[in-house]
Amino acid sequence: MNRKDLWLLILILVVGTIVALINPRFLSPINLSNTANLIGLFGIFAIAQAFVIISGGIELSVGSIIALLGVIFVDLVALGTLHWSLAFIAVIVLGCLIGLVHGFLVAKVGLQPFVVTLCGLLIYRGAARYYTDDATAGFPFGASFPMLEWLATGRFYGIPHSLIAFLIITVIMGIVLHRSVFGRYLLAVGKNEEAARYSGIATSKITIAAYVICCGLTALAAIFIAMYTRSISPSSHGNFYELYAIAAAVLGGCSLRGGEGSIVGVVLGTVLLQVLQNLVNLLGIPSSLNFAVMGSVILLGVLADQQFSRRKPMGRR
Repeated sequence: MNRKDLWLLILILVVGTIVALINPRFLSPINLSNTANLIGLFGIFAIAQAFVIISGGIELSVGSIIALLGVIFVDLVALGTLHWSLAFIAVIVLGCLIGLVHGFLVAKVGLQPFVVTLCGLLIYRGAARYYTDDATAGFPFGASFPMLEWLATGRFYGIPHSLIAFLIITVIMGIVLHRSVFGRYLLAVGKNEEAARYSGIATSKITIAAYVICCGLTALAAIFIAMYTRSISPSSHGNFYELYAIAAAVLGGCSLRGGEGSIVGVVLGTVLLQVLQNLVNLLGIPSSLNFAVMGSVILLGVLADQQFSRRKPMGRR
């Protein structure tokens, strides 16, 4: 754990303590369980976003991908088109294909990540609305899928399975980023793509892989969220989720310039955001202010990153 992560952990403990003092319900088992579930759901696609940010890119279509793949998964399962296990695999593969297209357009065609993923945000949202004829997608009344529901929304000794999945992904992605050759290459590409290319790194493949990982994990999050909500309104489902992901990554130490970030930091950033969200709910603050909180958090994170970057070279001297 680096210094940034340590300060973030201290901030979480301070904010958590303040929330608990203001409203003791914060520490109730039900509230803690619900918060843990949301940390798991949002944390999966926050880690996904982090990989693209570290590569020097951005993925703005996260929310739209969650909406599109969510309605596809629900439709495949509810109509019995595929067994839920096959539908699960199909949605993950589809997410990876979306990431492959994004990565190809960025790395091979040379389009800006902002443009590619902004277009994706619009395309996938429109496709989700067209696919459902702008109607809400959900499971038929009385439909039951015991194993799927247990895996996606069940609990193990009170711990939500979404959080367990998030922790498993955290460990795997932590090893990939911090203990593998791919992770070192990814950080190098994000720091200076041209220098990485001259060093013999296949920068295009690394960039494409980052987008595939991002959209593949986002597809997994889409399944968990679809089973959590049980119904999906394609016009609003997943709205602004990309902002949550970016905020968690930035708070966790991922530089929007690329080449810097840690998985532990993203986890802590996700936890802090959900604690703040819980604070808003417990204090009865209008939910419309959630977006103001997210915007403020992103701004403070970017400012802190800028100040840290300015002081770092001075420290080396």
